[in-house]
Amino acid sequence: MPRLTVPEAYAALEAHRVAIRARRTVDLFAEDPRRFDRFHVRLDDLVYDYSRNRLTEATIRHLVDLAEAAGLAGKREKLFSGARYNTTEARPAMHMALRAPTGAPVMVDGRDVSGDVAAERAKCDAFAEAVRSGALRGATGKPFTDVVNIGIGGSDLGPAMAARALSPYVRPDLLLHFVSNVDGADLADTLKNLDPATTLFIVSSKTFTTQETMTNAASARAVVAMALGEAAVGDHFAAVSTKLDKVAAFGIRPDRVFGFWDWVGGRYSMWSAIGLALTIGVGPQHFAEFLAGGHDVDAHVRDAPLDRNIPVLMGLIGVWHRNVWGYAAHAVIPYDQRLARFPAYLQQLDMESNGKSVHFDGRPVERATGPIIFGEPGTNGQHAFFQLLHQGTEIVPVDFIVAAEPTAADAHHHNLLFANCLAQGEALMRGRSLSEVEAMLAGQGLSREEIAALAPHKVFSGDRPSSTILYRSLTPRNLGRLVALYEHKVFVQSAIWDINPFDQWGVELGKELCNRLGPIVADPQASLDGLDGATAGLIAARRGLQAC
Repeated sequence: MPRLTVPEAYAALEAHRVAIRARRTVDLFAEDPRRFDRFHVRLDDLVYDYSRNRLTEATIRHLVDLAEAAGLAGKREKLFSGARYNTTEARPAMHMALRAPTGAPVMVDGRDVSGDVAAERAKCDAFAEAVRSGALRGATGKPFTDVVNIGIGGSDLGPAMAARALSPYVRPDLLLHFVSNVDGADLADTLKNLDPATTLFIVSSKTFTTQETMTNAASARAVVAMALGEAAVGDHFAAVSTKLDKVAAFGIRPDRVFGFWDWVGGRYSMWSAIGLALTIGVGPQHFAEFLAGGHDVDAHVRDAPLDRNIPVLMGLIGVWHRNVWGYAAHAVIPYDQRLARFPAYLQQLDMESNGKSVHFDGRPVERATGPIIFGEPGTNGQHAFFQLLHQGTEIVPVDFIVAAEPTAADAHHHNLLFANCLAQGEALMRGRSLSEVEAMLAGQGLSREEIAALAPHKVFSGDRPSSTILYRSLTPRNLGRLVALYEHKVFVQSAIWDINPFDQWGVELGKELCNRLGPIVADPQASLDGLDGATAGLIAARRGLQAC
C-alpha cells in the first residue's frame, strides 16, 4: 500500500476522531480490562502511561501513519547524524553528543567531536572538584560556600531547574544561586546575605555580550572589587563562553573559562559546561549519571518502534490533541516540589522551539504548531488553576509526573502526594454526571429545589485527557531521562509540522528595539520623535513620575 501524504494522514485522523468522539475514555477501560497494559511503555524503571487519553490502537496506527508520512524516521537520522539540521543558522543540533558514552565516536558536521567533548567535560569536572574540595579558594584564602550562576534563558533555566530538582545531592555547605533577570532586584536579593570572600561567580554567556547577563555580571564584579579589591576579581569569577578576548577584558583567567560549541543550542546547553554550577553542586559523578539518563533516552528514541517509543508517542499524542482536537494548551504537573521549575524549563524548550509559523522552506504552516505550556507542582496547582482543568470551557491535556518513592522526604507525605496525583487523573477522566450529582445531593438530604439549583455547578464533564510519567525516585539519572524525553518529544512534533525547532528568531526583534530605546529611556532629555504613540506616551509618563 502506498504511503499516505501528510494531508491524507491528517484526513484519516479527522475521520477517526469523528468515529470515536462519542466513546468516553471510562468506557474504553470498561471494554478492555487490559487497557493500561496496552497503553503504557517502560524504559527501565520509568513508566509512561497514556491510557487516560481518548484514543485506541487504531488511533496510534493513524498517528504512526502521520509520522511516516512526515518522514519522521529520516529526519531523526539526519538529526543524529550531525548534519546541519538547523538550516536557518546553517549548523547541526547535536546536543546528544554531550551525553554520549565516553570514547564513543560522535560525528558532527562530518567530524568526530567525542574527544573535544570529553576534554571539556574533564576540565569542568576538575574545576568542580577543586571547588568542592577547597583546593580552589577565594582571594582571602577561604573556601567557597556559595556559587552564583549568572545567565539567562538556556544558561539559567536548565541549571536552575536541575539544581533544585537534585537538591538532596547538593552538598549542604555549598549553596547554589541563579541570577537571570536584568531587574536589579534579582541580583540584590541574591547577594544581600552572601559574603563576597566566599562566593564564586560563573558568568554563562557564549558571546559574552548578552545584555541581561553582562549587566548583572558587571554589577557582581563591582561588588567583589569594592569588597575585596580589583585584584580579587580573577579569584572569584569563572566563565562559560567562547569569546576569550571579552572574558580576559572582564578579568577572568583563561584557565577558568569553559566552552561549548555552536551545535549546542542555548535551551539544550545544560548538558555542556553551562551545567558547571550544577556539576559543582552535585559533584562530577552525579552529573555523569544525569548525562547517562539523557543518553538512555537517545538510545531509546532511535531504537524503539514508533508505537512503543515514549518520546514519539508523547509527540504524536500532542499532535492528536493540538491539531485534531484543537486543544491549544498543555499542562505539566510534577508531583514533586523539587521539580517546581520543570514546567518553566519546558516552557522555553517547547515554546521557543516550536513556536513557529513557517515551514523549513518558508511557506506558512497550514495547522497550529506548539501549544501553550504551563504548570505548577501538585498539590499547589490543585488549589489554583485546576478548577479550569476540571470544569472550564477549554480542555487542557495534562502530563502528571510522579515518583514511586520520595527522595529525602517523609513517606507518609509522599503517600498522600501520590494519592492526589492518581485522584486528579481519575477525576479528569471520569468526571461526574448530572444524575450522579443529583443522587449524591439527595443522599445528603437536600430538597428537590435545592438539588435543581446546586447540581449543575457540581457536574464535571470528564474525558479530560492526561498522561502520567512514573519513575522510582528523582535521581540524577531519572532527571536526565525526563529532560531528554521532552527534548525528543518537541523534536518529534517539529518533524510532523515540518518546522525548525532549533532557531529562535522571534526573540531578536525585541532585543533590537531595546537597544534603540535604552539610550532614550536613560536620558530624560532625549527626543521622543519617531516613537510610536504608546511608547512615547509611556516614556513621558515615566519622566513625569520620576520628576515628582
